[in-house]
Amino acid sequence: MALLVIAKCGFGLTVEWSAPPVGPDGNITVQEAVRVLADSYFVGMMMPNWVQYLPVPGFSKIRRASKAFTGFMAREIATRAEEVRNGSELTDQRADTFTMLVRANEQETGKLKLSEQEVIGNVFIMLFAGHETTAHTLSATLSLLALHQDIQDEILEHILSVIGLDRDPTFSDYPKLNKVLATFYEALRLFPAAYLMLREAAEDTILNLPSPVGQHGNTALAVHKGTIVVLDLIGIQYNPRYFPDPEEFKPSRWYGISSESEAFSAFSLGPRACIGRKFATVEAVAFLTMMLREWRVEPTFEAKETPEAWRKRVLSQPVLGLTLGVRGAPLRFIRRQGRR
Repeated sequence: MALLVIAKCGFGLTVEWSAPPVGPDGNITVQEAVRVLADSYFVGMMMPNWVQYLPVPGFSKIRRASKAFTGFMAREIATRAEEVRNGSELTDQRADTFTMLVRANEQETGKLKLSEQEVIGNVFIMLFAGHETTAHTLSATLSLLALHQDIQDEILEHILSVIGLDRDPTFSDYPKLNKVLATFYEALRLFPAAYLMLREAAEDTILNLPSPVGQHGNTALAVHKGTIVVLDLIGIQYNPRYFPDPEEFKPSRWYGISSESEAFSAFSLGPRACIGRKFATVEAVAFLTMMLREWRVEPTFEAKETPEAWRKRVLSQPVLGLTLGVRGAPLRFIRRQGRR
């Protein structure tokens, strides 16, 4: 779902839920290709290209996925570039990232002009960053709400108070659905998709590190120009100094806090903060609002499994790759009474 939303809304790509596009050979859908390439990102980043041509089943799947995604994007680039060159009114009406990238590239000449492969690479990075993190966090949000039925009921009541039973939410409802956003924020705090933040010191500086909770004073740490500082966002989000009872799922921590507040650091902070923050939060609020109004979410238990055992199985063993997420959330969705 998250991939389709960003592909359609953010990039204007021709993707449909019921009829997903396929690569040139017709053997793999573009959605599946993106998933395979995302899961194998470390292979492409850490190993030379020739390794992918070894007779290993997993590598052949990566090659097929790469061919499918590249072929699909090449067609989209050619179509969009032709529209730009012909001065199509349709292109002028488009305001998506992909069209702006192709338009800007068509206007470039010489060494500043991107090759087709460079355009495809940029689109893939933005597609990956724009859907993988959101998808993992939505999975965590639904899992936590399934386990905390009282909070789910509270959020449902809030949703109904804002949009009622019969209309879809609009963008003007976004700031009013603050409890829905708070639920997403709290799930992202517990499972920060981007769990590391890297910064390079632009000049010599001193960081004053606070002493552990219960102790007074600070410790001065000299950071020299050019030093790479790695921030552990998992550690920050679970630090009781900032979040009392950090292991507990408490969306109320974020009630009444501005959606742009820097008190929430999971999207990073400062001039290099995530450019997709607003897109992700609006998408999440819209999805959760529509989903929770129509469906109750419950855990799917194994035989004789208790809620606590389910929590340990699903939420206490997160998947750590390029992003952090829950390990395969087994959920069931029950249509709410009176809805159809």
